Amino acid sequence: MDLNIKTNEKNHLEIGGVDAVEIAKEFGTPTYVIDEDRIRDNYKRFYSAFSKYYPDFKVFYACKANTNIAVLKILEEEGSCIDAVSPGEVYISKKLGFTGNRILFTGNNIKDSELKEVSDAGVILNIDSVSALKRLAKLINPENVKISFRVNPMVGAGHHDHCITGGVMSKFGIMDSEAVEVYKLAKELGFNPVGMHSHIGSGILDPEPFKLAIESTMDIAGKVHKEAGIEFEFLDFGGGIGIPYTPDEKLLDLDKFAEENMKLFKAKLKEYDMAEPTLYLEPGRYLVGDAAVLLTEVNSIKQSYRKFIGIDAGFNTLLRPAMYDSYHHMVIANKMDEEDVEEVDVAGNVCESGDLFARDRPLPKVEEGDILAILNAGAYSFTMASNYNTRPLPKEVLISNKKAIVVRKEQSYDDIFQKQTMPEHLK
Repeated sequence: MDLNIKTNEKNHLEIGGVDAVEIAKEFGTPTYVIDEDRIRDNYKRFYSAFSKYYPDFKVFYACKANTNIAVLKILEEEGSCIDAVSPGEVYISKKLGFTGNRILFTGNNIKDSELKEVSDAGVILNIDSVSALKRLAKLINPENVKISFRVNPMVGAGHHDHCITGGVMSKFGIMDSEAVEVYKLAKELGFNPVGMHSHIGSGILDPEPFKLAIESTMDIAGKVHKEAGIEFEFLDFGGGIGIPYTPDEKLLDLDKFAEENMKLFKAKLKEYDMAEPTLYLEPGRYLVGDAAVLLTEVNSIKQSYRKFIGIDAGFNTLLRPAMYDSYHHMVIANKMDEEDVEEVDVAGNVCESGDLFARDRPLPKVEEGDILAILNAGAYSFTMASNYNTRPLPKEVLISNKKAIVVRKEQSYDDIFQKQTMPEHLK
């Protein structure tokens, strides 16, 4: 089993060297618990693997995976850059010390005011459409901003259809067939395009789709270099590298993955007589996915037509199982030494039939009051949480040097209420 599971002498789950049951007792549930050391280790492993084969390499953390400011600051200290997809992510990143040249903004269906906002922030703009390019040219002095283009490499991969970002069904990027003309248009409008970006999907554990994406993107870049006269400062192959979610999935052999893909990358540079641009990659899930656990308490056991284990979290807390049919491994944090003895449905507390975390999940004998730990909850988990059913957002706790620190307070009902205003005629 390649899941990040550690057990202490009490046969309790351990997170960053701290007893998960004690964390639940001290901070309550549901609570996201983040392991700082795991994030740092993941970053170092990722950076080392690729820089070994191509030294001019930068990591742009896809921060939509987890935007907790402690997580961002940890990665800032490690030397990471930021892949941002909203003005809000740009704003938070700059507040935490990321300079404009360390932030790549990739907008999608972005409006004029947001284009102006992010360009004024001094970040690198990754343009997704001809429309955005033309509108940007009217909003700013093209000479004052660095731009690149997101191209669709016509390769798509991912753990769910909603996570595939390349191919004929994708809303992202400019068509490969129009790339040369778009780069020429950018130059005519006064821009100096310095990069190219592609992204094929998320949750990828197979190196083959990534290699196909590199090959396709490099063929597009080579044609743009030759026919539009673009000297690329960087080439960006997005992110999408996955982590094991199920017990039978294996960790990606990252060194082999890096070696094979960098060999192809360098061969394509030589084929198209391009210089050696900086290589960007945008891991999100790989850096933070296995670095957090969602702790919940079993509050109800119902034997109906099926056996339901009811917990104090719902898809407002963790949306992935409902939205993507995602598997998250679960353990009983206070019974790590017990064998699985029954198959149960794990149900949330939201008033929706789709609020299920698992069907027919093998677990030890579950009792009310047990602490259920939902693993691999560091990516696309809290960031997708909501106030549905008027439930407050949960607490986040960081484990650092074997100490638990609150890094986000849970919302109160008043936090939800006070942002609304009553019209005068209803007072």
